[in-house]
Amino acid sequence: MSAVRFRWKKLGRVHVPSGQHEWARSHGQNPTPLLMNDRVRVYFNSRTGPDADGMPSACATFLDLALDDPTRVLAEPTAPLLPPGKLGTFDAHGVMACAVLRRSPSEVWLYYVGWSRCQGVPYNHAVGLAISHDGGTTFQRAGDGPVVARTFREPYIQNSPYVTGSGRDLHLWYSSGTAWKMHEGRAESIYVLMHATSQDGIEWQRDGRAIVPALVDNECQTNPCVIERDGRLHMWFCWRHGLDFRNEKRGYRLGYAWSPDGGKTWQRDDEASPLDTSPEGWDSEMICYPKLFTTPNGRTYLLYSGNGFGRDGFGLAVLES
Repeated sequence: MSAVRFRWKKLGRVHVPSGQHEWARSHGQNPTPLLMNDRVRVYFNSRTGPDADGMPSACATFLDLALDDPTRVLAEPTAPLLPPGKLGTFDAHGVMACAVLRRSPSEVWLYYVGWSRCQGVPYNHAVGLAISHDGGTTFQRAGDGPVVARTFREPYIQNSPYVTGSGRDLHLWYSSGTAWKMHEGRAESIYVLMHATSQDGIEWQRDGRAIVPALVDNECQTNPCVIERDGRLHMWFCWRHGLDFRNEKRGYRLGYAWSPDGGKTWQRDDEASPLDTSPEGWDSEMICYPKLFTTPNGRTYLLYSGNGFGRDGFGLAVLES
């Protein structure tokens, strides 16, 4: 069990999807912070309206929050970060921002998840890279292909990247599929958390090994966020049941694990960082897609999405102790 306990206080919802843009009809998924001089930029993912086939696409964008009071919105989203990928590419049907890495004052790397539609199963995911040279406002793809995709050891989806480190010592924490399972006539993906390393942020060395123990059969784990504190690594993520999960009892909840050895092994202890669903409202069914940031005044905040995989937007909690 962890000797550290994290107590969170919910501050409420900070983004409610307005539906006013065709590229942002719904959802506020995977809120991802980037600290700037005078604000916190939060990248997140919305959904378009249905296309000719009745299917939505994922679309990444951002809004800005006040650095001294992150519950206050300074600027609303105005445009998508990236257009869909070229015909036949891994991100032709959607782009989901998941991780930002500042490489210099002006250069920011964005790791994102690309959607492509399939036959047999509804989708495939892989991880792409886009780069900003203006501090995180505009981005261009680093290439048309993914940087993390299916391999011999990882034959299914890869998504939800989180990158730590600097220089030639980079670490990737991500979610990778282990199976597709049929349930009530529908193919459902099963995925767990894995780890990779890189010297350049593009070529990643992976071993296809799950790193966090599961609590239930067919558990799905995703959206890791890793920080170092008091000589340990701490990881927040979300998890759910693999089947029959579109309900408040088996949907996403917050998970927590810690590592005493720099990430080689992880001890799971969800009770050390409780943040449960609310009795009613936008986060009464799900707590998902956690990301942490600490402001210059030393306060630590947790961004997270709510019901319907972020259908009802995202909110904020502050670390009290």
